[in-house]
Amino acid sequence: MVAIKAHEAERTLTRLDPAWRLVLIYGPDAGLVSERAGALARGSVDDPTDAFQLIRMDGDAVAADPLKLADEANTIGLFGGRRAIRVSPTSKPLLAAVEPLLTTPSQDALVIVEAGDLQRSNPLRTACEKARTALAVPCYGDAARDLGTIIDEMVRAAGKSIDRSTREHLASLLGGDRQTSRREIEKLLLFVGTEPAVLSDHVDAIVGDTAQREQAMLVDAVFAGKLPILDLAQAKLGSEGLDPGVMLGAVLRQALALLKARQSVDGGRPVREVVAGMRLPYPRIATTEAALNSWSVARLNEAVGLLGTAILGTRQNAEMGRAIATRALWTLARLGRSSRAD
Repeated sequence: MVAIKAHEAERTLTRLDPAWRLVLIYGPDAGLVSERAGALARGSVDDPTDAFQLIRMDGDAVAADPLKLADEANTIGLFGGRRAIRVSPTSKPLLAAVEPLLTTPSQDALVIVEAGDLQRSNPLRTACEKARTALAVPCYGDAARDLGTIIDEMVRAAGKSIDRSTREHLASLLGGDRQTSRREIEKLLLFVGTEPAVLSDHVDAIVGDTAQREQAMLVDAVFAGKLPILDLAQAKLGSEGLDPGVMLGAVLRQALALLKARQSVDGGRPVREVVAGMRLPYPRIATTEAALNSWSVARLNEAVGLLGTAILGTRQNAEMGRAIATRALWTLARLGRSSRAD
């Protein structure tokens, strides 16, 4: 069985065992899946610009005609040398295309298959994990340490510097998708321009969104049952003119996301794996895991109903909107406190 943990991915891919002739790269972080597949493909051939060495195949086309992949993998290159075949993600099943290569692997081509978030019971993932000639590589959202490394590399490549506190501040604002994080850092570096260092003010001006952070603080306080933090966040957002219905809407979206996630957990998926698929900014991962551990499906359904009624109330009576929102949020926060105590 060749299955590795997410934190082992980088090291394993840089020292790929020659016995592994097919690599399945999967996970909720589509950006990281693409980045790792691209790097592996380029490093597996002598000339990545040569279309005869690095072959791209559409996942949908492979699923429609499973024999295409085996035919391409077993084709002998006209000029010899190493080849890599990169199969793009598809929502259609690929097991029929991959199985022949697990039984009789290609001798001169490394086959790289990209996929989305595959559950443990997924046939493609299971087959690759069990085969001795294949490697299954999971890709989950970047942790703070990974984001710090990416920030340092990109800032250094731009010829600039960044201190530790600013780097941590920037990492806290980035999400779990690798490509999205890179785009945000690129945008920040363009804004910094000719200045030699990336400062916290630069981060706040380009990446930081104070209202968004305060809204996230309010949402997390509700489901954690932290009444003082909820009160503070609501007061700040109210002073900035945020409509009470918008506050309730943010909490409702989180309640629905937690409900869907809780159902997945009850179906047998680990909490950490489910939360990784939600692509949250790093600081919200722990609070969301805690909420999933404490809120049941029944209580989340109760929260969705309460919020729906409160939102309707704010629309029907704008003058009482703030009072209606406050009552609903405090009721939910008390539910959050009792959930933690259960």
